[in-house]
Amino acid sequence: MEEIDTPQEAAVRRVPESRTSGKTWYPHTLMSDLVLYSAHDGIAVLTVQNPPVNALSPGVPEGILDGLAKAAQDDSIGAVVLIGGGRSFIAGADIKEFGKITSGEKKRGVGLAPLLAALEDSPKPVFAAIHGQAFGGGLEVAMACAYRVAVAAANVGQPEVKLGIIPGAGGTQRLPRLVGVAKAVEMCQFGNPVRVPAAAQLGLIDQVIEGDLLQGALAFARSVAAKPVLRVRDRNGKLGTPEVHAAVFAAARAEASKKQRSLQAPLAAIQAVEAAVALPFDQGIEEEARLFEDCLFSSQSKALIHVFFGERTVAKIPDVPKDTAVYAIRSAAIIGAGTMGGGIAMNYANAGIPVLLKETSQAALDKGMATIRKNYAASVAKGRFPQETMDRRMALITPTLAYDGFENAGIIVEAVFEGMALKKEIFATLDGIAKSDCILASNTSTLSIDEIASATRRPQMVVGHHFFSPANVMRLLEIVRGKATSKEVIATSMGLAKTLGKVGVLVGNCRGFVGNRMFGPYRREAQFLVEEGADIEAVDRAMYDFGMAMGPLQVGDLAGLDVGWRIRQEFKHLEIPGVRKPLLEDRLCEMGRYGQKTSAGWYAYDENRKPKRDPLVEELIATVRREAGITPRAIGADEIRDRLLFALVNEGARILEEGMALRSVDIDIIYINGYGFPAHRGGPMFHADATGLGAVYARVAEFHRQHGALWTPAPLLQQLACDGRTFAEFPYQEKANA
Repeated sequence: MEEIDTPQEAAVRRVPESRTSGKTWYPHTLMSDLVLYSAHDGIAVLTVQNPPVNALSPGVPEGILDGLAKAAQDDSIGAVVLIGGGRSFIAGADIKEFGKITSGEKKRGVGLAPLLAALEDSPKPVFAAIHGQAFGGGLEVAMACAYRVAVAAANVGQPEVKLGIIPGAGGTQRLPRLVGVAKAVEMCQFGNPVRVPAAAQLGLIDQVIEGDLLQGALAFARSVAAKPVLRVRDRNGKLGTPEVHAAVFAAARAEASKKQRSLQAPLAAIQAVEAAVALPFDQGIEEEARLFEDCLFSSQSKALIHVFFGERTVAKIPDVPKDTAVYAIRSAAIIGAGTMGGGIAMNYANAGIPVLLKETSQAALDKGMATIRKNYAASVAKGRFPQETMDRRMALITPTLAYDGFENAGIIVEAVFEGMALKKEIFATLDGIAKSDCILASNTSTLSIDEIASATRRPQMVVGHHFFSPANVMRLLEIVRGKATSKEVIATSMGLAKTLGKVGVLVGNCRGFVGNRMFGPYRREAQFLVEEGADIEAVDRAMYDFGMAMGPLQVGDLAGLDVGWRIRQEFKHLEIPGVRKPLLEDRLCEMGRYGQKTSAGWYAYDENRKPKRDPLVEELIATVRREAGITPRAIGADEIRDRLLFALVNEGARILEEGMALRSVDIDIIYINGYGFPAHRGGPMFHADATGLGAVYARVAEFHRQHGALWTPAPLLQQLACDGRTFAEFPYQEKANA
């Protein structure tokens, strides 16, 4: 019988034919606007149609429930297949619903419980047919079904912990019954996806389907539909006892304290899986619900959900439409094979883009290529990818001492040291070599893109691509917009960031752009605190305990103190006479102490780069204090944190007001992905909003009275604090027009 093609059904039929079509279909019925019901030779097929990822938004559970009821009442139906339309099965819950609940906009109801009960207790066995992703609530739905089949390329997982929550619809209770306790703890604690072949070996997937998913699911359903089904909730064979798994839970908690320090959700996930072992299923569900509720309303969950949506928001540029034309980047060229240039070359090679890597001497070129090879070899040794992948990527990087071949590149990235004269010289040379539609990008971290572009006759093609060290690891790419940078170049850069596996954030052209402009006051205050009496380790420890990847002084040693030294020399003419400036780092550099690269900076470093206190630095600090007439005082962790964090926030407020960042969330995403700011704090601007801008402003004003002009409150901070508003609400005009 042919498909009945009503206008309503045609509007929702988005499933590729290879996914869902069979030889003969019975008439379709829409159980809701989001779920399609069809019958095929005695098997009902429920197709979720909620693009782009079939999230469990309101209407989807109801549509599935209606479909199950219809199948149960039809004597001709012997089984049900639940499948996703489009590119995925069910990727998870609608995360926006969590925000509505925590804000009080919506009361938390029974959630997925009625749907899962109906799936598990269905008189007709339900088969989950998985392609794309089955994450979070999607996997919980699948685990409530009688069977799970999937294509080999699909992924399954419980990633809720990355949003500061735990599985809240039985995931922590059903998963250990299918895959065993140790694997369930790992999946719920870390939230990493599992490929279907591995999931099948664990017992989570009953059959891997080759070829058409729907046809395979139908065939499998016919082969087992008549067999007795043991509900997942009743499968206790892999649970064991609390005593048997005591070591598993202890090891997981120990690992969480090291790799997930200060995070609430991982510990809650471990506790919930432990409940599956210790309690009957229904009581385990109750304990999971309690833990889920605690996590959902926590500040950490709100922050992590803010970050989740923030990484999507930063891709939206108000004056660059989605349909803006982009340039095809089929090859790249990079100038400079040092730490940054080599790392950038790896990014392009990792994305499958051939790249020329230029240096001025054979020795420097050989050193750069050796570092790249060493980095790849380390990944192979750790099992991240096979030797064949390394060989393929290395083959994409062509070392060169000349500009030969640069005329064919789609993008050329300059990655030499921070010196305006040198950069302008390079761009003037490129202007005579590069093809007309080649993007010319500078990896500068502080210098003016407009001045660099002035060395060319094509300023519209010049843009800043500020990678973060190590460039092959850090996710952030600041895309710096010059006055003349074209929308096409911006759109291409934002898309290229995704291709390279980066989070691209558009920023304005000012000294230091967004990240480093804010980082200056942050590290300035760290030095001032040491000069005033704080211990070096105490300054670093205060921020590490806050959740930063490392303290500000350790960061300086890691990045290289000489980098900032050279920048300060470049901008020395802009220093304001009479304004206090840090003294210690310049003195350290004058002593040849550049940080880890010289085994000496704020700390001394052994062959394993482990830091330790250095008496020479203690002597230098005492000398600087004496010369500056500073009487050291005791400084507590609270003052250290407030001065460092609110220095970030105050400068961030200026950046936001000047339009150097489009939104406060852009600043948050920059700091989380480029500077090790703890995601569970939401970023510096979110943290300030959560603290209350009234309290932040009061503290900044206090530091202004104590420490002078450098702490002048940003006008925007003062305005928002007085209005009782937040950074998230600025700019008001954009909100009004959204």
